[in-house]
Amino acid sequence: MAKKVKKSGMISTDQTVAENKKARFDYEILDSFEAGIMLKGTEVKSLRLGQCSIKESYVGTKDGEIWIFNLNISEYSQAPEHLQHHTTRPRKLLLHKREIGKIMGAIAKQGMTMVATKIYFNKHGKVKLEIALAKGKKQHDKRQTEKKRDWGKQKQRLLKSRD
Repeated sequence: MAKKVKKSGMISTDQTVAENKKARFDYEILDSFEAGIMLKGTEVKSLRLGQCSIKESYVGTKDGEIWIFNLNISEYSQAPEHLQHHTTRPRKLLLHKREIGKIMGAIAKQGMTMVATKIYFNKHGKVKLEIALAKGKKQHDKRQTEKKRDWGKQKQRLLKSRD
């Protein structure tokens, strides 16, 4: 999880809150989109503290719109009980109609899937979610990816030891 935390423990603009590294291993990423998320105030405050897990989440369609399900944003400890949010409630993603059409068409025609890859704050301080159109990798593709990664690490070690 790549996160830059200031002394106060809060995440500022242009910083990653949570990243789904397993998605790049399990899926072949073909196209990515930046989407806004409809959140409550306590959810944004929890995200600023970096209290989020994107690993178990999945993106799906509901009534012609795109939603993220099972995104776990922890409760904000300083808020009173009546203002708290449900931690894994479905959240609507904000995309342009043309982007929604492109995503739904790719899912229906080409058998692709949507994967949440990263949640972050943009330069304006807004929470954004990076979603990707992806195809699932077969087991041999995963092995090939692992071999390439290992060879890259080994090559770096060899070059480092030469210097």
